[in-house]
Amino acid sequence: MQKTTVLYPRNMICSCCFVVIRQLLEKEGATILNIKPGEVEIMYDPLLHNKEFYSELLAAHGFEPIFSREHQIVEKIKLAVIELVHKAGNVNSMIRNSDYLVERLGLSYAYLTNLFSRYEHITLEKFIILHKIEKVKELIEYDEYTLSEIAVQLGYSSVQYLSAQFRQVTGISVTEYKKGGYSRTPVDLIGPQSVPAHPKKE
Repeated sequence: MQKTTVLYPRNMICSCCFVVIRQLLEKEGATILNIKPGEVEIMYDPLLHNKEFYSELLAAHGFEPIFSREHQIVEKIKLAVIELVHKAGNVNSMIRNSDYLVERLGLSYAYLTNLFSRYEHITLEKFIILHKIEKVKELIEYDEYTLSEIAVQLGYSSVQYLSAQFRQVTGISVTEYKKGGYSRTPVDLIGPQSVPAHPKKE
């Protein structure tokens, strides 16, 4: 008799993660019934493995399980911010961050901000800013848009506001960053430990 269960792995932030998780689980006999950011529903043979086995398998590859409901909500907030800032194109300029998160998660913004701060030791507003600045870095490096276009795309009221926030977060100016030689922070590592822009190691 096959059993079904739902796993809640951390760090499911991109399509590559979906591929890796699918390969790991299917290799060990699980059938993927549904997979989406932060959640995987599987069917498996309990005579071969149990839920704990699959959770530990994912944890060993950087996808630690999330057990409590509040932790699951925090992870969904992080995934929603990543989706809005890094994947939604010009949507960020057309909808307020708070409205987007409330619509996605079905919870009040006040509840989401309080919960996020409690578990992540950084305000939700600061977390969003860090992601926006990292997206600015990416777009600068692509060199496909002017700084004015980047400001519009990410919902900044002016280039001056974007530039000031960029310096505040990274410790350098946009002009300095454009000269090259600085490292970016991987999306899944953006948070309270994020450091200012620093030169790439040779």
